Amino acid sequence: MRHARHAPKSPSGAALVARLRTVDAVVLDTDGVITDSARAHAAAWKEAFDAALRDHPPEDPADRRPFDAEDDYRRYVDGKSRFDGAASFLASRGFRLSQGDPDDAPGTRSVWAVAARKEQLFSAFLREHAVAAWPGSVRLLRALHDAQLPRAAVSASRHARDLLAGAGVLELFQTVVDGNEATRLNLVGKPDPALFLEAARRLDRPPHATAVVEDALAGVEAGRAGGFGLVIGVDRTAGMTGAADLRRHGADVVVADLAELLASSEPSGGLSDVCGD
Repeated sequence: MRHARHAPKSPSGAALVARLRTVDAVVLDTDGVITDSARAHAAAWKEAFDAALRDHPPEDPADRRPFDAEDDYRRYVDGKSRFDGAASFLASRGFRLSQGDPDDAPGTRSVWAVAARKEQLFSAFLREHAVAAWPGSVRLLRALHDAQLPRAAVSASRHARDLLAGAGVLELFQTVVDGNEATRLNLVGKPDPALFLEAARRLDRPPHATAVVEDALAGVEAGRAGGFGLVIGVDRTAGMTGAADLRRHGADVVVADLAELLASSEPSGGLSDVCGD
């Protein structure tokens, strides 16, 4: 995963590519799309899952390999709630842990305990480190602001608002639908589209006139399932299959950086030229 840096202000006159101008609002995922926090989430999950693998070795030796902070994170955890992410990965390795209870102490004795351990590790990371926004994402957000397209941030994480504030971009959003809001409103997590639909509702725009921007497979599935007019995948991986996986799960187009959705002049194409579709 590549590193984000604090971004300079976007150049004046930056224009949105043609296809993005066909929508009336944009809903963006937070971790990995706006902020460079996906690596920290993945590292916390790796420590929590590897402890579970040591404490409760699966029956099949092939399932005992350590958690892969890129491939396993992307396939089983990214974009999902803590419990759903923990349950998904543990099931993929044949674990027979009990579900446990949301109040379980951090550890490995239940799915909720593993999820709590991840939360403990990620919270400790945030107390010691600042998380930056991706420069290209900041440039796009400012261009969306200039174009007066309503913007919402969405995340399964309860830390999203703090992450956005710490990265200096919270004020660029009209609303944030995060893990705290999901719990309060009893919203189902991705790949269900409930988080995105709530964000579009708050922006007073119908899904078919709204774009979703996501880096997670579960997220692009949610965008497609919700009937959103444009689903943009963000592939920050160095592998050969990331973009193809995003398209297969529902992305209309895929970019490596959100700055690709900007153009200082557009004599011909737009997003299709940028993405090679």
